[in-house]
Amino acid sequence: MLTGVTCLQHAGPADGWALTQYVAHRQAFGSCEGTRLARGMLRRTGFASKLELRVKWRVGGPHLRRPCCPIPCQPGKIDAMKLVRFGPRGREKPGIIDTKGRIRDLSSIVPDLAGDALSPKSLAKIRKQPIDKLPLVAGHPRLGACVGQVGNFIAIGLNYSDHAAETGSAVPKEPIIFNKAPSCVCGPNDDTIIPKASSKLDWEVELGIVIGQRARYLSKDKALDVVAGYCLANDVSERVFQIERAGQWTKGKGCETFGPLGPWLVTKDEIKDPQNLAMWLDVNGEKRQRGNTRTMIFDCRHIVWCCSQYFVMEPGDVIITGTPPGVGLGMKPQPKFLKAGDVVTLGIDGLGEQRQKVVKFKT
Repeated sequence: MLTGVTCLQHAGPADGWALTQYVAHRQAFGSCEGTRLARGMLRRTGFASKLELRVKWRVGGPHLRRPCCPIPCQPGKIDAMKLVRFGPRGREKPGIIDTKGRIRDLSSIVPDLAGDALSPKSLAKIRKQPIDKLPLVAGHPRLGACVGQVGNFIAIGLNYSDHAAETGSAVPKEPIIFNKAPSCVCGPNDDTIIPKASSKLDWEVELGIVIGQRARYLSKDKALDVVAGYCLANDVSERVFQIERAGQWTKGKGCETFGPLGPWLVTKDEIKDPQNLAMWLDVNGEKRQRGNTRTMIFDCRHIVWCCSQYFVMEPGDVIITGTPPGVGLGMKPQPKFLKAGDVVTLGIDGLGEQRQKVVKFKT
């Protein structure tokens, strides 16, 4: 959290320009992405060291992930209801972020952030709780996927026209719907495991839609009524399995650890416009994807409506909605893919950030 800028009374024109750029980037892209983009730009122009002498950050209390910036919040005010799951794999507990960016245990309110716990009635019950009186979670626990026991993990392909172009595909006339195996769901900062026989491991930053009510043959104008909230997702993909082998995309999309969700689920009332969210992804600190949900071919409302015409969705199902350009498959003059040791970082405005290290498969 940016808490102050010092020594500006002696700053020269260059320093003033640097600070202006920093503030402008934060306002345009949000605190996390704006800070990262501004500092990268200022390093390239030689002003980073000067700016960093004048800008101070403060982190209050335990935060969700040490490698990234803290959770932005205002003391004494809940600016968004951010729900998390924390703890060892398979034993995660439900939690909520308090006004100081710390995790509070929700186990006494709901057993998990799964199924009917994501219904409007359950979310309203959570919202009424005196959050600062809930048990404080100590330390820096592992974060699990922000949704537990995902029943149907749905994905939408080629939903950004510029992404379709970079992969050499035609712009779809209706949503391309496929599935990721629910067993691929993992925490936002868990390692990405390279599958056996993999040679083209790729990344895709995506907006996730979390279903909170049973959805069956919805009308388009009511489609978003069944949405519990939104989250960040990485649609990790193995392109040989997906494209070069026979059959459907699913086998290149559902491998172990191919579905990081989180860090948190943000309820839909906290996202003013899901069609205006900046998104980004880097590999080893190098820019890969930059985009905004406003360039989706099919918006969130259309996607939820369309899916409901083909199958019933239940509370806790997740739809990830496609990715902007910048995937490894589309890089020129030659595609680039992930290898062991690479680190992928990604984020969406208001939905937090993820970090995955790519590791070799172990038995």
